[in-house]
Order: sequence, then structure tokens, then C-alpha cells
Amino acid sequence: MNFKRLIFFFFLITSKIILSQVAQEIPPPNYIKTIQFEQDDTTLNGIPIMEFGSQFEVNFDDIVGDEAFYYYKIKYYDFDWNPTQLSRNEYLEGIDNVRIQNTENSLNSLQIYTHYRIFFPNQSVTQLKKSGNYTIELYNDDDEIIFIRKFILYERQNINIEVAVQRSRTLKHIHQKQNVQFTINTNDFPIINPNNNLKTLILQNRNLQTSINHLKPQYNFANKYIYRYNEESSFWGGNEYWNFDNKEIRNATLNISHVELKNLYHHHLYTHRPRKEAIYTYNPDINGNFVVRNIAANNNDIESEYVWVHFSLASPTIKNKEIHVYGNFNYYNCNENTLLKYDKQSKIYRGKILLKQGFLNFKFVTKDHNNYIDEGAFAGNFDKTENEYIVLAYYRKPGGRFDRAIGIGSNNSTNITN
Repeated sequence: MNFKRLIFFFFLITSKIILSQVAQEIPPPNYIKTIQFEQDDTTLNGIPIMEFGSQFEVNFDDIVGDEAFYYYKIKYYDFDWNPTQLSRNEYLEGIDNVRIQNTENSLNSLQIYTHYRIFFPNQSVTQLKKSGNYTIELYNDDDEIIFIRKFILYERQNINIEVAVQRSRTLKHIHQKQNVQFTINTNDFPIINPNNNLKTLILQNRNLQTSINHLKPQYNFANKYIYRYNEESSFWGGNEYWNFDNKEIRNATLNISHVELKNLYHHHLYTHRPRKEAIYTYNPDINGNFVVRNIAANNNDIESEYVWVHFSLASPTIKNKEIHVYGNFNYYNCNENTLLKYDKQSKIYRGKILLKQGFLNFKFVTKDHNNYIDEGAFAGNFDKTENEYIVLAYYRKPGGRFDRAIGIGSNNSTNITN
């Protein structure tokens, strides 16, 4: 085999490997903060799920504050987050990889930052043509990737998804787990070979990392596909999120013990204790989400402060596991910024995170050497916990090259039944 042929096969194999890579979200560097998807002035929790053809925006802050140039790309994926065979002009009308023009600098804040906003559709990307799975990728002037975030667009076809939340049928977990059962009524929408072509995704509180997928219909009546699984579609109930509200930057509040002003504001939360063995108590939350707000601001986006929030957890040392602060404020990632360190003198885990002021939900979780995150390690798991469940249905027609998100259904565990 000659040299040119070897080179050809090398690039062929390399391209196949690249094309087969599963999409992974890439967290931003420390100077990029508060990435939000918003629709109708509402911050979307967890993985953003929006109706196909609707308007939405993506925004974030650069706390260097030097009005750096950033560029974005949109990519399309199949149900399993593998790249599709579609060319860019088949799923996107217009052009991406253009510089973000909509920027504002912070106003009256101790921490300077530049606020960036991308609206969809816009003059460059006039339409996303397919429903299904997407990513937005942000690049700097040197074409270095800054972050990747996933989002989903679903169609409102003539498809109904009825979702029911039940207690586990397994006696061992009857007071700890919640089971999701559902029916997909496709009505007049033709489904061919549903075992292979009809795919489902179940989300608890829109957290893609704990999702359940690839359940097949157990049976069907005409155009109704029935999913009555037990363990296969069960989630740990978890507990309500802890929260704090620092919309008033200078004052201690219900969950903030004291405030310090150094180069920036420092908010010290009261020390939390594990609730795993305690009796479940309902406490309203927003299921892990966060909302930016400043009570004194006319524009929350550019007038809200960045604050060092100090977290502390009273717990004995836990061997071979890390303890992290967990929530949608950093897209349910556990990294060096969310890690708590043990203070031997006070016997308390402590850490601090730079966060934009507002109302924020969080949990303390453990992460082991296999990267398994235990959300109930300190909060416990209860069947009474209020959780939102969403079921998405995807369909790929025979011979098709992409997976459409053809329907959505939801329910809340406040409606749980036996």
C-alpha cells in the first residue's frame, strides 16, 4: 500500500471517529458566568426544552468585561446525541459562526462584566428547520471552544402523551422512589416499526444527567402505545432543594447568616445539616433552578452584582467521595468550583462560589471515583418530594436520517398515586 493510500485511509478513519463522537456539554471557563436560556422572560430549568418554531434567547456574562468577540455555532444531533448525516443547510436556514453583536456592559456593579445575548431566530440564523436535539457552541477570536450547551426543540403534532406518577411497586423503595408511566397516543400520525423508530426520553426536573431513555412500548391498542414499567422507569424521589435569596445585596436574609463587603460582597449561608434521616417536610422550591434578580435594579441583566457565596455542611468525613454543591446554576456539573473541603477544626465542609445575585436552589451531593453523583446522600429520598416529570417522544421514519421530537407530556409528583 503506497503512502498516499495510507494517508487517505488515515483521514477516512479519523473522520468517522469524529462523526461518531457523542455530543458532550463543555462547562465554561471561570470567567464565563451565568449561561441562561430564556423564553418569554422565563429562565429555563435544566436542559432547555422549547417548542419548535418559537423564539428564545441565550445569554451569558464575561466577567473580564473587555467586550471580547465571541462567535456561535449551531449543531444538530440524533436521539442519542450522535452527529446526524444532515448537512448544515438541511437543519439551519441562514449562517452561523457569526460574531455576537448584542452586548451590554455592567452598570453600578462592583464586579465589571459584559452581558451577551443571542436571539433565535435572528438576522443570521433565520430558522432552525428540524425539531430534535441541538447544541450551541461558543468560540473566541482564536477559534477556541468556550462552552457547549444542549437544547431540545419539540413539535406540537397531533400527538398526546399522558403521564402518570406512581409510587414504586418495589416494597424496598416504596417510600423512596417515584415511578413514571405513560401512554403515547399518536392519533393520525403514522408510526412504522415503533420498537425501533419510536423513542422516548423521561426527565426529572429537566436534568438530562439522570434521564431514562430507550424504553420500548410494552403493548399498544390501535394508535395508543403503552409504557407501564416499574423499576425501569423509576427515579429516586430526592428531597426539596435548599435555597437562598440575595436580591437585597446588603442584608442578611432567612438563609444568609451575615454579609461582608471586601472587593466584592461575601454572603455566608447558615451551616446546613444532613436531612437524610429526618422526616420529610415540604418546602417550596423551583426544582434546582435559579433566577437572577436585584431588588434595586431596573435591568437585572446588567445591574445585578456578582457575590461570593459561602456554603457549609456539617457532616462527618466521607472517605473516597467528594462533596459538591449541585444545581442548575452550573448546569448540574461537579467540578473544582463546586467542591467543598473538610475543615478538621470545625468538622464542617466548606466552599465558596462566585454567583450572580438572585434566588437560587442547590443541594449537597457526593461524587465517587466512577463519577456517580448521589443526590440523596445528604438530603435523602422521599416518595412525597415534589418533582416535575417530562416525557418526550422522538420518531425516525424508515430510511430517515434524523430523529424528530414529535410530542411532549408532563406531570408533577404532587399528583402521585399508589
